[in-house]
Amino acid sequence: MEEKEFQISPFLAFYLVHSVQLGVGVFGFQRTIMKSAGNDAWIAVIGGGIAVSIIIWVMYLLLNKHQKDLIQIHRDLFGKWIGGFLSLIWIIYWLMIGIVVLRSYIEIVQVWLFPMINIIMFSIILLVLVYYCVTGGFQIVTGISFLGVVIPFYIFFTFLYPIEYTHFRNLLPIWNHSLKDVTISTKDMMLGYLGFSTLLIYYPYIKHPKKSQKWAHLGNLLTGVIYLFILIISIGFFSENQINRHTWPTLSLWKIVELPFVERFEYIGITSWVLIILPNICISVWASAKGVHTIFNIKPQKVVVVSVVILLILLGSTIAIEGRENIEKLNKYMSLLGLWLVFVYIPLLTLLSFLLSKIRRRNIEKA
Repeated sequence: MEEKEFQISPFLAFYLVHSVQLGVGVFGFQRTIMKSAGNDAWIAVIGGGIAVSIIIWVMYLLLNKHQKDLIQIHRDLFGKWIGGFLSLIWIIYWLMIGIVVLRSYIEIVQVWLFPMINIIMFSIILLVLVYYCVTGGFQIVTGISFLGVVIPFYIFFTFLYPIEYTHFRNLLPIWNHSLKDVTISTKDMMLGYLGFSTLLIYYPYIKHPKKSQKWAHLGNLLTGVIYLFILIISIGFFSENQINRHTWPTLSLWKIVELPFVERFEYIGITSWVLIILPNICISVWASAKGVHTIFNIKPQKVVVVSVVILLILLGSTIAIEGRENIEKLNKYMSLLGLWLVFVYIPLLTLLSFLLSKIRRRNIEKA
């Protein structure tokens, strides 16, 4: 476990889990999950949230047993080389989350606000902020996550505006799609909850980490409620065909928001969203840097160098990825890797950990 002066209170797990789950995915998740389940997609949101809560519970079984982060658990179970290789896969995955979030947000800014924006300069400005947060330590990253939830929360009240034009009968009839369709939609929805796996790396930084479990579940619950709220309004406001024609249905909802001091609220919404995506990138970069530091046992003085290298990789990837198709491909690969790692690998690793402990205990008793 980390020294107490670097640790955070258990309730802050609420903000860490929620802030890393909610990102640019909120803008276009409706189209993805309604392809299979149509107006029953709201069932997939609930199902995805429940599945994530189960995985969080499994994660805590593993983490509470070892009282270490995932990198150290790998080393204990598989040794230096195999454990290091498995940990490297996780580091690449966390880094991919940061790349996807940053590049997707820049694309939205390009399409909706500034088509001629200089991607390099914009990325550098954002990554300088990320550098400041990450090198400040985990407590700073946690503080940014807290602010990223509290300050921009007003944005979600703007989705009350479309209710006047919403036809909730669009939700009927309930369950008019097959179980297979709803299951596929649930799988697609689970991609919107990904990112919470960073809990596996910052667990030792939580004071009395066992007490943080309920807060992690509550953070996931808030994410689910927000997704459900936006989806129900979207189903009522758009027809299914209209949803399929919108790349970012959530942004289209903002078009009807009317305020005395601003004509087009989507400009305010997209700009404010940077406070929400900043914790996403900070947590992902910090998790990657911490993982590299632990695997290679890098001296504390050189941790800053590791962070800079990771940020340069992030910058280079963001500049190299061009076009909607390539962004969607990267998103697809990251999502598939995340599904396998989080929903298949973690339960298997937890099971293996308990089986090995049982075998060792038996061998000790026989001896």
